[in-house]
Amino acid sequence: MKNDFFFVKSMEGDFHTKTLKGKRKVNFQSVQNILDTKTIHLNTKSFGQKSRLSTTILSANYLKTYRSQGIIFQTSLHPSYILPFDIVLLSDVKKIIVHYYRIKDNLHFYYNHQLLPGYKKFIFNNFHELVKKLPSHSVIWKDVNMFRKQAGFKRLPASKKRLIEYNEAVFEKSVKIVPIAIFGYNKEARRLAKEYKLPHFRTAKDFYTKTVLKKE
Repeated sequence: MKNDFFFVKSMEGDFHTKTLKGKRKVNFQSVQNILDTKTIHLNTKSFGQKSRLSTTILSANYLKTYRSQGIIFQTSLHPSYILPFDIVLLSDVKKIIVHYYRIKDNLHFYYNHQLLPGYKKFIFNNFHELVKKLPSHSVIWKDVNMFRKQAGFKRLPASKKRLIEYNEAVFEKSVKIVPIAIFGYNKEARRLAKEYKLPHFRTAKDFYTKTVLKKE
């Protein structure tokens, strides 16, 4: 496999990816379908961007995930581009919400915002380039706040820092995967891992620290 990264696709508690149909959020792809077909399809369209699949690359710099459960995988496909944080920080949303449950019933409104002019300075072609340019979360936090201030927005409060603790590795076509593990606190995560004979971890951080960092 040409790509050595471990990727995460975060999923909701019912282990489905979701998409918007009109103003309604609906189930799009189940983890069972993902594991049976070894393919994850594009499910997100927001902020004026193309349909895409947003994932997270795990590393010593990035051990958090968008949601508390999902699937860890590898793929030979390289992301179309990578962001150092949640894309919402580059949007013209005035009141940025950290907790997904607070916007899940208004996604059609929230996702209809646009990205701010100059946002491409935070778009990277590969993960190594990202880490070289933005080596720590303190640097990222400083740079994104400066960017938003120059665009006329207030400095982000510390409560929004969670949004820089995971990156977005974006694919613009369906991704063939090699499933590696299931993570999550709930019983469904453990059940799915057992059914598909995959390792189970409570968090993606647990997986990375116990199987990758431990070997280094």
